[in-house]
Amino acid sequence: MSTIKIAAIVLIVVGLLGVMYGKFSYTKETHDAKLGPIELSFKEKQTVNVPAWAGVAAIAAGAAMLLVPAKR
Repeated sequence: MSTIKIAAIVLIVVGLLGVMYGKFSYTKETHDAKLGPIELSFKEKQTVNVPAWAGVAAIAAGAAMLLVPAKR
């Protein structure tokens, strides 16, 4: 399987996930403090919204990469 076909399949899968779920969350450590023997750290939960048009564009780009023959 060529690199272009693998990239196309990855684009299609990522696009489908973006359209189906629409957002994803992750946890980020924001502050770290050391006060003698005491250590404090704070974690923030971040949410990223994925626009529907971006998912559809990724699916279309992946499909185009699979369907258009490569020039050699």
